[in-house]
Amino acid sequence: MATTTRTRTADTALTTAEKAFELLTCEPAPLAFDARPVPGLPDTTMPLDELRKLLVYERYDTGTTDALWRQLAHHARECGPAWVVGAIGVALPALTRLAAKISRGHPGQADDVDSEVLAGFLQALRTADLAPPRLWLRMCWAAWRAGAAVVKTDNGKELPPDLPSGSRSPRMPYGHPDLLLGRAAAAGLITAEAAELISATRFGDALIEQLAAERGVTAPVLRMRRRRAERIVAAAVTRGDLSGPERTLAGSRSAAGADATAWPGSMRLYR
Repeated sequence: MATTTRTRTADTALTTAEKAFELLTCEPAPLAFDARPVPGLPDTTMPLDELRKLLVYERYDTGTTDALWRQLAHHARECGPAWVVGAIGVALPALTRLAAKISRGHPGQADDVDSEVLAGFLQALRTADLAPPRLWLRMCWAAWRAGAAVVKTDNGKELPPDLPSGSRSPRMPYGHPDLLLGRAAAAGLITAEAAELISATRFGDALIEQLAAERGVTAPVLRMRRRRAERIVAAAVTRGDLSGPERTLAGSRSAAGADATAWPGSMRLYR
């Protein structure tokens, strides 16, 4: 059965990862995986794109799948960036399916869902406990939770660049947006670093590319972090959570951390 596909007007995190995987697995020297130590897989070495096809079209038990991903995660952690790209590429059919399910009904947030699903899986690839049981399921769960966090609020709005002003004072909180950011950070809705990022790039003169270079990340990653923080603040403003006394903000913190969507346990991840 064919994998889930989605039409995009521009590159997303997942389509960019697919292009990198294609370059990594093209002739004359495709990155290859030694499947011989993994019980249940063919007793041979094969290019990673062939390994991915096996996972798409064949059904393997949990023991084989976890042994495979334990090996891939070890390579990603110990053998350099090429194996990080390779491991992500092998997971892409499943990640694309997860992202499509999460963003169903939220087309305006599909690109952000793609980014968060990929980021969640990458974090698990680098840090997850590789001991049994169900390593592959745990890695996919990490990707699902990251993507689902994007659509837990329906508005998907970013923090407006300025607040309305007029002859009468607007509803609290009013004044400079930095006050909103400070209250959001104090309430634990966003980190102080995220508040500074929004303030410096939205209301100051800082370039996000410059800040990204200083922090050792790419500009798209930093934009993604900013969008995520802005949505949290915008949702809090809409609910009025930043308008009352400080003691009333405690509930916002727990609301912001709640899981958005239940895990689709019965869903086949690769097909």
